[in-house]
Amino acid sequence: MDQAQQLRNIIKAEAVSKNRPLARVITVTSGKGGVGKSNTAINLAIHFKKMGQRVIILDADFGLANIEIMFGTVPNHNFCDLIYQGKNIREIITWGPMDVGFISGGSGIAGLSNLSRDYLMYIIQNLAELDAIADIIIVDTGAGISDAVLEFLVASGEILLVTTPEPTSITDSYSLLKSLNRHPRFSNEVSKIKVIANKVDSEEEGQSLFGKLNSVVSRYLKIPITYLGTVPRDPQLAKAVMQQMPVSMQAPQAKSSIAYESIAATLMNKEMNKDVKKRGMAAFFSHIITGKK
Repeated sequence: MDQAQQLRNIIKAEAVSKNRPLARVITVTSGKGGVGKSNTAINLAIHFKKMGQRVIILDADFGLANIEIMFGTVPNHNFCDLIYQGKNIREIITWGPMDVGFISGGSGIAGLSNLSRDYLMYIIQNLAELDAIADIIIVDTGAGISDAVLEFLVASGEILLVTTPEPTSITDSYSLLKSLNRHPRFSNEVSKIKVIANKVDSEEEGQSLFGKLNSVVSRYLKIPITYLGTVPRDPQLAKAVMQQMPVSMQAPQAKSSIAYESIAATLMNKEMNKDVKKRGMAAFFSHIITGKK
């Protein structure tokens, strides 16, 4: 039995042995850097928290530290400490503003499938516990179309694609979707893609941006994408970033704060999201580690 099959068996046994809750995993991504992806992850987390949800962000932009910088908090541990240093899941969670937890990704998860069975069991048990700690886990990926980003996206049942009116942003968003569509394990029946138009001057501009992207995606890729909402260009957002504070906390009445609140409410709408299936964090990582479709 290879390591991939072994890990699948471990995850299946863990799920059966415990009637554990499953967190909703939402992955936030973008075709290029600088479009507001991490701001989206953080401010949605704040609004989910205001709605009574327990939220944890996984900063999966390995090698960078966007979430901790924007939270103004330095973590003592990261995800690699769970894998290689024997820390448990609670030890690697840092609690930021409003008790939103975040986990720094560290340098990545390469080689995870080569660990021993006992170590795999330890990691899966910890990931299962993360499902019990959080109602929603937001995965903030790196920008672009690297293999690491694509692996996170094909494992996710819910993808938020952040783009802006800049021609390069629209082009890069299309390139990301094209690469994702070509991935052998991508399924548009499993992974639902929702687009956020960021840094726009009006709702109409946001809808127009989505229309442009959707027209080429529908014509050439034939994968469904849906319009989730618009976040306007807002100087108060830039000010909050400089002060290392989520704008949704620092300026709740700012245009961007209200927009993030609206998007969070849409994501929590049961009727709109009735096709969203909770698979939990352990299953999410099993797709990445084992290459399971």
